[in-house]
Amino acid sequence: MSLGYAQKLSYREDVGVVGLTEVFDPPAVLQRKLQIEELALIIKKSKHLVAFTGAGISTACGIPDFRGPKGVWTLQREGKGVPEASLPFHRAMPSLTHMALVELERTGILKFVISQNIDSLHLRSGIPREKLAELHGNSFSELCPSCGAEYLRDFEVETIGMKLTPRRCSDVKCGARLRDTVLDWGDALPVKEMNPAEQHCKMADVVLCLGTSLQITPACNLPLKSLNGGGKIVIVNLQPTPKDKKASLVIHGQVDKVIAGVMHFLNVQIPPYVRIDFVHINLKHAPRTLRLVQNYLDVAISISQGTILSNNAEKTYVKWILKVASLHGSRAPLPFVKSVEVSFPERPDMKTAFLAKQPFVLKRETARKRPFTMALKFNFTDGCRCSFTTVFWGVNFQVKLKSFIQDKNEVLKKLRDDADQESQCGQQEIVEKLILPRSESTIHAITTNIMRYNLSETASVEEAISIADDSKIERFGEGENGDEMSSKRAKWF
Repeated sequence: MSLGYAQKLSYREDVGVVGLTEVFDPPAVLQRKLQIEELALIIKKSKHLVAFTGAGISTACGIPDFRGPKGVWTLQREGKGVPEASLPFHRAMPSLTHMALVELERTGILKFVISQNIDSLHLRSGIPREKLAELHGNSFSELCPSCGAEYLRDFEVETIGMKLTPRRCSDVKCGARLRDTVLDWGDALPVKEMNPAEQHCKMADVVLCLGTSLQITPACNLPLKSLNGGGKIVIVNLQPTPKDKKASLVIHGQVDKVIAGVMHFLNVQIPPYVRIDFVHINLKHAPRTLRLVQNYLDVAISISQGTILSNNAEKTYVKWILKVASLHGSRAPLPFVKSVEVSFPERPDMKTAFLAKQPFVLKRETARKRPFTMALKFNFTDGCRCSFTTVFWGVNFQVKLKSFIQDKNEVLKKLRDDADQESQCGQQEIVEKLILPRSESTIHAITTNIMRYNLSETASVEEAISIADDSKIERFGEGENGDEMSSKRAKWF
C-alpha cells in the first residue's frame, strides 16, 4: 500500500467498534443455495435496485478493510500500523463484485450505486459517473471549484480534505486551481453526491448493502430511507451490522462468492475487466544548418569568384527532444511506466537510449534528410499483467503529416475486444495526433491488465461460488508484447 493511501485510511479518529469477528453462515446454508437463490429472486423482481457498497467489496482487490480482524482501524488500535496491500494502490483492479454490478447496470437491473470507498474502482470498472455517488470522495479525482469540471487521474492525488492540488482546470476559460475530493473528519458529505444518493434510496424497492458494516454516519442511514416507501434492505457482509434487524435478508459470507452465485442463478455473465492506460509522447524539433568546408581550395575559389559555398557544402541538421509523459500535465507522474528504452532499428549508427527517470526525456541531433523509425519500449511497473509493450514511431522531418482525433470510445472498445479475444494485454492505439510546425505529439491508449471470470463454464451455483476464489480467476498477461503476459463520465484527459 502506498504511503498516500495509508494516510488517507488513518485520518479517522472516532471509528466506533473495530475488530469485529467475521461470521460465516454454515456451509450447508450456502450449498443449499437457499439464501443465494432468495437474493437472486429479490434482484430479479426489483424495479429500482440500488447498491450500497463499503470496503468489503475491495478486499479481494488487495485493499484492506477497516473493522475486520486485519482491518486498518483494528490494527491501528492494536498498535500494529497500517496493513500492507498486495499491490500498488493505483494498480488495484475491480473485483468480481465490481464487474457484476457493471453488468447489472448495463442490463438495466441496477439503477444506482452509492459507495463509501475512495478507491475509484467503481469508475474504473465502468459504472457511469451519473449513476454513482462517491460519498467520501475519490483518491484519484480532482474537482474544479470554479466550473465544476471533474478529472479522473491514474495516480493518487497528493492531498485530502478538499485542499488545493498542483494542477489547474484545463478549460481555457477557467484555469482555476483544482482540489482533491477526499473528505477529512468534520467535512460534510458533498451535496452533489448526497442528494442523488438520498433520492435513489427513497425510490428504491431494494437496497443491496455489500461489504459494509453500516456504522459510519450519516451515510449508514441512507438505506433505511427505502423502508418508508415499502422497500427492502439486503445485507451481505462478513461482520454483523447495526442494521441487520431491519433487513429482509442478511447473508454472512464473502461478497464475491455470494454475488458469483447470484449472477449464475440470474444467468447474467460477468464481463472481463480490461485496464487501459494512457501515455503522451511529444517530439519537438528545430533545424540547424552547418556549412561544411572541405579544404582551403574551396574557400579560395569561393572568395575569388565572389560566391558562397554551394548547397553541396551545406548540411541541415535537426535538434529534437523526445518527451514521454502523463497526459494529465507536466506536473503529473506516469505511474504505470518504470522506464523507456528508445532504439532505432533501421539506423545502426544511432545509439539506443535507456530512460530510467521521470520525466523521460531524450535529446538528439540528426540529419534532416534522413528519416528514421523510433522503437519506444515501455517497461511497466509492478501490477501490470504484461511487462512491456513497444510503440513504433516513424520520423521524417521533410514530410508534414496531418493531425487527427479518433473517437475515444470506439478506440477503447476495440482495445478491450482485442485484449479479450487474444487473452493478453499490451495492445495499443493512437487516440489523438497533433502536428504543429515545430512539434508533433500523440496520445496512446495501452491495455495493461485483463481479468475475466468464466461463470459460463459452470454447471451449478456451487461451482459459480468457487470461481470467486483467487485461484479460479483467470488473469492474462502472457504474449508477444510482454514477458508475462455512455453517457456522461468523468474526464480522463
